[in-house]
Amino acid sequence: MSSSTPPQCLVRGSINIDEFFHLPHIVRPGETISSSKLSRGAGGKGANQANAVARAGGNVVMDGCIGEDGIWVRDGLERAGVDVGRVMVVQEQMTGRAIIQLAEDGENSIVLHKGANYHTPPSDTSPSLSGITHLLLQNEIPLPSTLAYLRAAHSGGVTSIFNPSPMLSGEKLRQFPWACLSWLIVNEGELTDLLKETGLAVPSTTGSAPASAPTTTPEAPIASAARAEMLLFRRSNADLGLICTLGARGILYLPAGSQTVGYLPAATVVNGVVDTTGAGDCFAGYFAAGLMRDEDLETTLRTCLTACAMCVEKAGAMESVPSRAKVEARIA
Repeated sequence: MSSSTPPQCLVRGSINIDEFFHLPHIVRPGETISSSKLSRGAGGKGANQANAVARAGGNVVMDGCIGEDGIWVRDGLERAGVDVGRVMVVQEQMTGRAIIQLAEDGENSIVLHKGANYHTPPSDTSPSLSGITHLLLQNEIPLPSTLAYLRAAHSGGVTSIFNPSPMLSGEKLRQFPWACLSWLIVNEGELTDLLKETGLAVPSTTGSAPASAPTTTPEAPIASAARAEMLLFRRSNADLGLICTLGARGILYLPAGSQTVGYLPAATVVNGVVDTTGAGDCFAGYFAAGLMRDEDLETTLRTCLTACAMCVEKAGAMESVPSRAKVEARIA
């Protein structure tokens, strides 16, 4: 790909209508409780991340499918600065749904309905990435589509980012073409599942790291089991950058080719936690935008963490993602 190509990110992923049930707590098995409020918003991990890339100042194209009931979601993405020329309206299918339980403490629980997200457009057979420099993928569309775009990105020199949520099954993880991927973003639980299912040794529950794991930084005790797991995964994936999110504790990161796991603490939440729903997608979108700007990695990650702290201070998924200008103002 020509170095003169202006950075542009393609998000191939899901577009949903989110339905929020506001509850005192997440419903327990066998329990029935009443919601204090029901609200609706645009969502889907693909759409959320495309919106976040745009809010972070990146040029972004959304590639996904909706039903006629989701045209308002597409229009909202366009108003947010997302190129929606590759969004397909599928006749006689409803737009994907996310049924979200939102508790008073900000925690959430989500049930997905695939809807039009599992329609297979003709472009999936031979994805076009002309003019695309970065590709951002999740796991809310058919995996063959994700893999087709990932392989096309690898063959075309496009930087790819995969945020596999929900996590792939064991068989799919073992068959995944990791060598085609540039960056993987997972949380602690997803990282542990990944190690188990790919047959790599998993550290003991004491959290002791293997001898090869560096412990020279003062932050080394933080998530030491996750640090060890990242290094174990690195043994068979030398050219893959890896980020493990730790929620309120921050992140661990391992750049491609490195044997040193870095740590950054979470940014301060100034106005209290209101809703954590879109925080992971905010991080992924801001990360893609930072890579597009070719920033220093630590600068990009600190910006992502500040954006996430601001994101959880507001309700909603897309609506809660702050603009790059506001993020930079808080950092300053």
